[in-house]
Amino acid sequence: MADRVTSEGVRTVETTLERYGPTNRPQLRVGDPDAVPVGEVVRLVVDGTEYRACVESNADGEPALRGAFETPRLARTPGEGENHLRAWLDDVGLDYGRTVHLDVVTPDYKYGVRAPGERATYTATEAPDSGLASIARDLDG
Repeated sequence: MADRVTSEGVRTVETTLERYGPTNRPQLRVGDPDAVPVGEVVRLVVDGTEYRACVESNADGEPALRGAFETPRLARTPGEGENHLRAWLDDVGLDYGRTVHLDVVTPDYKYGVRAPGERATYTATEAPDSGLASIARDLDG
């Protein structure tokens, strides 16, 4: 059985909720560039549900999260699926410019987001070995 960890027991990185793009879509700018692997799809827990998110670079070259999707493929092509991060941000009612906590559950693999003042519990999941991860990426397209 996988271990459960709380947000108090993991490293937390602050992100800033910002607008990006011509339609003012939300993004979380990650304050620590070493906290997330730019260009990779990671697991992202949003309100207790695990999704996939592609870590991108913003206009300043800083890492940013722009969505949480059902599959890695949808994370890479965000126009095709429901963005659960956007829905969560709407539900919690955070304004642009606010801080959102990014919990590092498993470095370079699994993260969680939560509003300031909230606590979260995560299932600690080990990252697969690099060979298996590469095969999964190839199969997913």
